[in-house]
Amino acid sequence: MTAPPTEGTKPPGAAGQREAAQWVRHMFASVAHRYDLLNHLLSFNIDRSWRRRTVERVEPVLARPAARVLDVCCGTGDLLMALEARRDSAVWGCDFCRPMLALARRKLAAAEMCCALTEADALGLPFPDASIDLVTSAFGFRNLASYQAGLEEMARVLRPGGLAAILEFSRPPSRVFAALYDFYSRLLLPAVGGALSGSREAYAYLPASVRRFPNAGELAEAMRAAGFREVSFERMTAGIVALHLGWR
Repeated sequence: MTAPPTEGTKPPGAAGQREAAQWVRHMFASVAHRYDLLNHLLSFNIDRSWRRRTVERVEPVLARPAARVLDVCCGTGDLLMALEARRDSAVWGCDFCRPMLALARRKLAAAEMCCALTEADALGLPFPDASIDLVTSAFGFRNLASYQAGLEEMARVLRPGGLAAILEFSRPPSRVFAALYDFYSRLLLPAVGGALSGSREAYAYLPASVRRFPNAGELAEAMRAAGFREVSFERMTAGIVALHLGWR
């Protein structure tokens, strides 16, 4: 058995975790104004169904009386809003990119939803030990400067019997589909994303970060090493996305 991955994202030119985090924060700030549009466009709107499936899979925890829910790396708030739609749980969102949080706040206000938003790094969450029932992350985890530290922080804030749910891009197990997806992510995605966002660098980094990210089995092993039990994952859309679940 190979050792679980512990390193985090490695943006171009970033030396060490501090520079990696600063680069990622600046990158997301630069594309925040087009982030939602490009998410839906470049995924052919399938990203909505991925989030719906995530909410369905965490339903047992959402149904608990007075469940406390935290969405880390919440970005512009799409998963946060899907969780808040349950309306019988206390839901918090946190992200370390202020422009993304500003967009999330406007979307929540327009939908007449009330979630607490906090500007915070996922590697240093401002929540006490064992205070949260459900921690989620959708398409933000792979941008952390340290995957091990991110998992350990999730485990720290979860109560015994709590659940972590990580929805993230992955590498398709089919060689044929993987080759097609690689062509799309290397050539088409940077061109379209760069043209519409004004930052080709960002949309070259994002697919490259998927290629460097642990595969579904490796991430599951990292969750076990961080103390999660009954870890499982399910692939979606031919494996370009995987939803990982782990109990505390």
